[in-house]
This record gives sequence, structure tokens and C-alpha cells, in this order.
Amino acid sequence: MPYFAIHCIDKPDSGELRAATRAAHLPHVAALGDALLCAGPLLKDDGRAMGTLLIAEFEDRDAAVAYAAADPYHLAGLFASRSITAWHKVFPA
Repeated sequence: MPYFAIHCIDKPDSGELRAATRAAHLPHVAALGDALLCAGPLLKDDGRAMGTLLIAEFEDRDAAVAYAAADPYHLAGLFASRSITAWHKVFPA
């Protein structure tokens, strides 16, 4: 299965919404199981979250888009932007 990178940037001043939605978001990510390569927040220079990056295996781009659309962060309106890009793992082998 191919990998896809899901890259999301939060709306400005959305830290409270991110915190309030985190408990629903984490099980959504964990449900990927072994298909998940990595996931975590994108950080500003001061260490505060400014977005999300997730790389996982999906059947195809449509499956990655459907997964991202069902993310509680997305459903809550946290993101100002979202991109979903096919990705090829080279290292580590």
C-alpha cells in the first residue's frame, strides 16, 4: 500500500479548540494501527502547536482523503488548510 502525508495547518488562535478536540482526535489516529508510520503536531518556534502531520499507508488517495475528512480536528473546523500528498519512504530502509 502507498504512503500518504496529511499536512494540516491550524486556524489562527485555535489552541483552545485543538485542546478541546484532542481526546477525540487521538483514538482516530490510533485506529490506523500498523498502517501509521508517524504522526504529531507541527510546532511554532515557541513550542505551541500550529498544525498536524501524519504519514500512513492507505489503499489509495481517496482512502486518505476520507480518513482526513473524518478526523475530529477537521470536523471541529480546526484547520485553515489541509494537503494530502503521496509519499515514498526511502530511509530508513
